[in-house]
Amino acid sequence: MQFRELAIPGVIEFTPRVFPDARGQFVAPFEQSSFVDATGHQLQLAQSNHSTTRRGVIRGVHFSDVPTGQAKYVHCSRGALLDVAIDVRVGSPTFGRWVSVLLDTDAHRALYLPEGIGHAFIALADDTVMTYLCSTGYAPTAEHTVHPLDATLGLPWPADIDPLLSDKDRAAPTLAEATDATILPRWSDCQLRYTELRAAATHSAG
Repeated sequence: MQFRELAIPGVIEFTPRVFPDARGQFVAPFEQSSFVDATGHQLQLAQSNHSTTRRGVIRGVHFSDVPTGQAKYVHCSRGALLDVAIDVRVGSPTFGRWVSVLLDTDAHRALYLPEGIGHAFIALADDTVMTYLCSTGYAPTAEHTVHPLDATLGLPWPADIDPLLSDKDRAAPTLAEATDATILPRWSDCQLRYTELRAAATHSAG
C-alpha cells in the first residue's frame, strides 16, 4: 500500500496493490498497518456507509462538528467518481482550499479525510458506488453542509456534466455564510482531536 499526504494537512491518498488474474482481480482498499504508518493512529471504525449514485449527482460538501467530528476513509467500489476534500477548518493555513482525486475501480485509490474536513464528490458514471468507513456514527445535529457550487470555492466539477443536487445541498450556505454563522470547525479544535488520537495510539502500543 502506497500513501501520500496531499496539499491539505491530514488528507491522505492511499493506493493499494491490485492483483489481477484470469478470474478477475483482488485488492485490499484499506490496511490498518499502512493507515497507522500514514497517520500515527488507528482508524476508529464506528459505521460503514454505502451509496449508489447516478452520473452527474454531487453529494456534499458535508462536514461534522469538532469535537468529536467524523473522519472518513472513502473508496469507489463500482464506477468512477471525482472526490474532493475541502479545508473548512477556520484558522487552518489552507482554509478554503481543496484537493481532488479520481476514485475508480482501475487504480482503487482511497482517500482519508480527518475530522473537520469537508467532503464532496460527483459521480462520473451511473450506478457509481462509494464506500465510507466512518470513525463515528451519524449524528444529525452535528452534520452541516456548504454549497458545492459556491463560486468562491471553485470546486473542479466537470464542465460537460450538468450537476444534480439534493434539496439539502442546494439550500446549503456558501463558505462565507457558514463562516459568519460560526458552524465551521476550528483548526485548533481539530488539532486537539488529532493529538488525542495519536496519544491514544501511543498509549495502546505501550
